[in-house]
Amino acid sequence: MAGVEQHGIEPIPDAERSASLFDFLRISWGGSNSLATAVLGAFPIIFGLSFWQGVWACVLGVSLGAAVLAPMALFGALNGTNNAVSSSAHFGVVGRIVGSFLSLLTAIAFFSISVWSSGDALVGALKFVAGVTPSDGLYALAYAVLGLAVLWVAVYGFRMMLWVTKIAVMASTVLFAVGFVAFAPQFDARFAGSQWAWGSQAFWPAFVSATLVVLANPISFGAFLGDWTRYLPRSTSPGRLVGTAFLSQILSLPPFIFGLMTATIIARTAPAYLANVDYTGGLIATAPRAFALPLLVLALSSGMSTGTQSLYGTGLDFSSVFPRLSRVHATLLIGVIAFLLIFVGRFVFNLIDAITTFVSLIVVTTTPWMIIMMLGYWCRRGYYLTDAMQVFNRGEEGGAYWFTAGWNVPTMTVWVISSVLALAAVNMPGHFVGPLGRQLGAMDCSLVFALFVPAVLYPIALWLFPEPRAVYGPHGARMIPTVAAAIAPIRRRSTGP
Repeated sequence: MAGVEQHGIEPIPDAERSASLFDFLRISWGGSNSLATAVLGAFPIIFGLSFWQGVWACVLGVSLGAAVLAPMALFGALNGTNNAVSSSAHFGVVGRIVGSFLSLLTAIAFFSISVWSSGDALVGALKFVAGVTPSDGLYALAYAVLGLAVLWVAVYGFRMMLWVTKIAVMASTVLFAVGFVAFAPQFDARFAGSQWAWGSQAFWPAFVSATLVVLANPISFGAFLGDWTRYLPRSTSPGRLVGTAFLSQILSLPPFIFGLMTATIIARTAPAYLANVDYTGGLIATAPRAFALPLLVLALSSGMSTGTQSLYGTGLDFSSVFPRLSRVHATLLIGVIAFLLIFVGRFVFNLIDAITTFVSLIVVTTTPWMIIMMLGYWCRRGYYLTDAMQVFNRGEEGGAYWFTAGWNVPTMTVWVISSVLALAAVNMPGHFVGPLGRQLGAMDCSLVFALFVPAVLYPIALWLFPEPRAVYGPHGARMIPTVAAAIAPIRRRSTGP
């Protein structure tokens, strides 16, 4: 195994791009094959759905999210860098900080969920295995140990993360299978929840909200896929790459169903845990004693896989936003901030409000960004100038993606309008309801706005404000106009008069 990874966001040399599609599958799948995913799978029951209604919410959320996510795998193999830097081609070399902001938002949410759920499960399992008495101090110690282990792997880099994920994927898959068998005697698929009829007025808000919580999991990988695909050879088949990304998310259904199944047991036998949105506590309370040791191992493997990927990607992104920071230093900085937020979020704020708020923000801000990236890829026929993407972090200005002082203002405007409208359309009763959500009735239409507003506005922006012909390559743009504008030469950035 190689030493600490030295590469930041500069393109990975072709000679070092030796990862395989199977490596990518394991990493992408490993991030979802965890206890944190099971926590999200419990939300359909928390929202009042029956077991089978929850199954359909999980299947719909994962499938739709995987379909939206999958094309985002293309950029890393093509450009040899992460997706935030690749977004320079559409948002500008400075405007790419949008992607870095999205990765930070996602990392905080999923790193926190991962450490919270794994730490709680670790303490609960130790209670059965070693007879320890749970306390706030013990929970804090568990979070700290898991968080430091994750930070160490993230700092070490891609190869270490690949090795950890390889073990975690196998371990978690076996342990979830054991869990299905262990909980089977207590499970009743006829669990009716709040007994809402399919299609009834009360059913739709809960079903849509549950679907969005599930969908947020695959969507959350949008800013991170390039972190891993940048190590794939440039010649990797785009079709196989997209298919692998889609498959990696479909494989996450078992953890979702495990969370759904066990949540029905908790709702019947220990409902107070779900009332307080303490799925992990309920899981421990209802778990057969024989599952205590497997739960202990599952907690450790889950925390390492999901947490590592979130922290690694965000450290990589912020080394591009603050070029004076290396990938290692940026990872350490983000790790410290995440640590503080984990403890504040766990011991100060309401957990369900924190999760649903972050889920809403991830869906409504990341989805429009992804749609713009995909449409931009299609319009440019996959043509990118990788050297021009590195202008900002090299302390330079100019080049094909400089646009207006480093910002592509029309594209930024489309993203802002789309995100604001989607956020305004959020309707999660009891948690967050936007002004448009109140006007649109009981249905949460935030995803509709997040998908279709940028899909309509971005092509209009490209027609009203044509981009320079040079950014589209020798074959030209696809179905949009261009202008014969000169490209500003690349030079050292001006620091003042």
